[in-house]
Amino acid sequence: MKISTAREDSVPAQRQSGEPPAKSASLAARAYTVQQAFTQLPGDVHALRDIARVAGLPEATAHRILQTGVDTGVFEQAGRGTYRLGTGTARAGVQAMTRTPGAASTHTYLVRLHQATGGLALLYVLSAFGGAKRLCTDYEIGGMDPAEVGMTAEDVVSVSRSLRTGASGRAILAYLRQDVRDSVLAEEVPPTAGPGVIRDNDQLAASLLTIRERGYAIGRQECMAGWDSVAAPVFWRDQVMGSVLLLKRSSTMPADLRPLIHHTLRTAKDISDLTATPLSARL
Repeated sequence: MKISTAREDSVPAQRQSGEPPAKSASLAARAYTVQQAFTQLPGDVHALRDIARVAGLPEATAHRILQTGVDTGVFEQAGRGTYRLGTGTARAGVQAMTRTPGAASTHTYLVRLHQATGGLALLYVLSAFGGAKRLCTDYEIGGMDPAEVGMTAEDVVSVSRSLRTGASGRAILAYLRQDVRDSVLAEEVPPTAGPGVIRDNDQLAASLLTIRERGYAIGRQECMAGWDSVAAPVFWRDQVMGSVLLLKRSSTMPADLRPLIHHTLRTAKDISDLTATPLSARL
């Protein structure tokens, strides 16, 4: 039975407009805080106490939210008192990714980079399926035959996917969480990597710090012999999504890399800006 001690016209405006009461909004905020806790904890499976601690909630509250999320597929119970993100979260992520700019929007910028530098312009995106990898989704190489680049099918499915090899891989890796970086550094160097690949993990970790300080990466024959590179990260707001790669033959790489760096950074920024542009404005 509803008991009211106030007149109907004294109800706050947000309640009259159909918005939920402050308590409901608070519960929703707590649910999002629990979900975000999974992105802040290392690894995939987490104990209730750790989730509650990072979310800043009592364990009982976190447990109720997690159980509700299990019922809807947002979370999965991995064991007694342990949880991981569920397929509902993955579906939401995939749906969000379909709204990021496609080749029709990005290719113009790759053409501009190619024309300004004479190098090969490629766009890589971060792929989390099967571990942190990168995939080439678009490129502009002018009239060059792809075979001239000298990459074999094995290179395409191994070297080019590794985040620990090449400027484009390191430009992404530098902005990922520490536990993800550690897992990538634990991987073997692809056997067909170029002679300039960074094999020492301490040196590789130091290079990631330099990338974060400068905002770009320089590669010297890391993926392929005879090819040098400049790469810059592409972001969706504060989340790294991929990288722009400029490839040039080592014999034609200028001593002063500043113009190449400028054009690569500009391209990465323009593509990053597209992620904040409404879909209707890109059509």
